[in-house]
Parts: sequence; structure tokens; C-alpha cells
Amino acid sequence: MKGKKHQRQSTTQGHNGNGNSQRHGEYESRKKQKLVQIHQALNSDPVEIDILRSAAVSEGGLLTDEIRRKVWPKLLSVNVYNLPAKPTKDVRENHRDLNQVLLDVRRSMKRFPKGMRSDERQVLQEQLVDIILVVLQKNPALHYYQGYHDIVVTFLLVAGERLAIAMVETLSNHHLRDFMDPTMDSTKHILNYLMPILEEVDPELHTFMLRSEVGTIFALSWLITWYGHVLSEFRHVLRLYDFFLASHPLMPIYFAAVIVLHREKEVKRTECDMAMVHHLLSQIPQDLPYEDLIIRAQDLFSRYPPSLLAKRAALQSRKSVTINCFKDFQVKTRLQRPDSVLRRQLHRGRDTGGPGSQLSRGTAPNQATNQLVKMAVWGISATLGAAALAVAQTAMDWAPEFLMQLF
Repeated sequence: MKGKKHQRQSTTQGHNGNGNSQRHGEYESRKKQKLVQIHQALNSDPVEIDILRSAAVSEGGLLTDEIRRKVWPKLLSVNVYNLPAKPTKDVRENHRDLNQVLLDVRRSMKRFPKGMRSDERQVLQEQLVDIILVVLQKNPALHYYQGYHDIVVTFLLVAGERLAIAMVETLSNHHLRDFMDPTMDSTKHILNYLMPILEEVDPELHTFMLRSEVGTIFALSWLITWYGHVLSEFRHVLRLYDFFLASHPLMPIYFAAVIVLHREKEVKRTECDMAMVHHLLSQIPQDLPYEDLIIRAQDLFSRYPPSLLAKRAALQSRKSVTINCFKDFQVKTRLQRPDSVLRRQLHRGRDTGGPGSQLSRGTAPNQATNQLVKMAVWGISATLGAAALAVAQTAMDWAPEFLMQLF
């Protein structure tokens, strides 16, 4: 009898093992198919931006940092052959935000890989400061906010300094534009979309949260850092950045809504008190089912688009720069040349000195060494994919000075 029992257990384990192997094989097959689709989309003329967006949103996102360094610029319509110059020392001279940026970056040690030598981390922190100051210097209408550095550091770790400058500048003038106003009014307006979404999906949960008077402040650090500040696993941050870069600028608030909806039972079991509910919601779980939540956020966006919720979200009449300019931004991303064409034009221009030196979106870098430097930076940054990020305990613990601006 014991022998038969043992045999049955072994057979069961074998089936489970085969099932796992089959699922792994299916995943690897889908991964290879996605890689082929991304490669073809990048080399189409014009670039097939819709396929790249679909790849970024679908299960697993863009898979590797190497792919992100190719696709993220396309999602942001950034020409990697016409990158800004490396920042010079004078960028820090008399900059209005220098002291605050330095303070925030010095507090960002946990955003860098565990075990990194302190001198290496310090180099990256100096680059982080310079990227932020360069973008702000080039765009005087943009105003720094606490938490901005949490977004910028993600691009630095993935793409290196010069490519990060180009992508962050575009991102700041589009997806993040409302957060970079001189006042918090536009940010509060974006946060105001959260409750109408909850009301549409779960009126009982919505009523509970209204009774508790918890408001939406618990989601502030989620929204303005694209969750970079509150998630401890860098791979989860990257997965969300893939998703957000390929989506409407309001998608981060829809994702906030699905997190709250995912925790609906926990919320309703909590005492209906502002402090208690705020404390619960501000402790974002680290084991969220990200792929399921991404699918649900997409579904909610389709069922309850921003246009449907705009009147309820607006406590006062205002126009969102981020939302209003998004359609034009989408059109712009469809007009990009593939990197293979840009590369040929770059080399032709170097060989002849003629019109071929003019790229489709600007002139080629003057020195051939710029390309080598860029590749070296990318090679170094590719080793940084395992960074562990800080976990915010509560929104008030995170940035009390910033939060006070809301009141």
C-alpha cells in the first residue's frame, strides 16, 4: 500500500511538473513572438507605434532594459541620434531649485541597487541632479516638485544620462505637465478623477470612503512618482512605466482606482475613520497582481473615459494641459523614422558632409565620439536592473513639506 501511495504521489508531481513546463514553454513562445513583433515595428518606416504600445501594455511589458532603451524613445518621439549634450557645471549656477533637488536626491539612496559602491552611486546621484536641472533650465515654465526625482532616476538607471535628459524633457512637457505647474491646483484636479471612477464601479465602497472623509491624498505619491517611490521591486516599477508610457496620461489614476478596488474588502472591514482608512490605503501592498490590475485599468478606462468623468472630477472649471495636448502628441509619435534609417543618414552625412547630415528631427551630433560615449553609458546602466526602491510608509511620512501645499 505504501508503495502504491508513493507511486500516486510521484505521478501527481510529474503531472504538475509537466504543467509548469508547458506554461513556461508557452510563455517563452509568446516572449519570442513579442520580440519579433517589436523588432519589425521598430524597423518599419514609419515606425509602427501602435504595435510598440501594444507590446508595452501586454503581459510582461517590454521584457528587458535593452528593449526599453529602444522602445521608450519611440513612445516619446525622441530621436536617439540627436541627443542633448552632456550637462556642464554651469547648469547648477544660480538655479532656483538647486538646494531642493540636492536635498531630495541625497534622500534617494534606496532607489539605487543594493550593494552598489558608494562612489558609483554618488556619480549617478550627481547625474540625477544634472538631468533635473537641465530639463528645468531649458523649460522655465516647468516647476520642480518633490517626487519628480523618483521618476527621473528610473530613466537614468535604464537609459543613461543623455537619453534620460531627452526622454524626461518630453515626458515633463506632456504626461507630467500638470504636476509641474507653479501651484498644486492641476495635481488636485487629476486626483479628483479617482472618486468618480470608484463611484461608477463600486458605489458602496465610494460611499464608505466619502463617510470616512479620507479624500485622495493617500494616492498623491503614487500619482506624481508613477509609483516609483512606493514600490520596493524595481521590476514592478519598470512594468508600470512600460504601461504608462504607452497609455493616456490619466492612466496612473485609473491604476490607483484598481488598487483601491482590489483592496475593497480590506477597506470595508476598516473602521470608517479618516486616519484609519488613510493609514490602510497608504500602505501599498508589494505583492499586487500587476498584470491583472493593468488589464482592469485598461477596461475601466474604456468603460469610463476621462470625458465621461470630467465634470465630476472638476471642483472648479479648469483645462488640463496634459490631457489637451495628448492627441497632438500621439500624432507626432506616428511620424517617426526607424533608427536604421536615421543611422544611415547619420553615416552618410559624416561621409559626404552634405544634406544627409540633417536627420529627420534635427542635426546629427558633431563628434563621432558622442555615439561611443552613449553606448558606454548604456552598457553601464544595463547592469542596474535589480535596484530596490524605497517603500513609503505613509504619504505624510514621505514628503510633509510638499503635502502642506495642498492645504
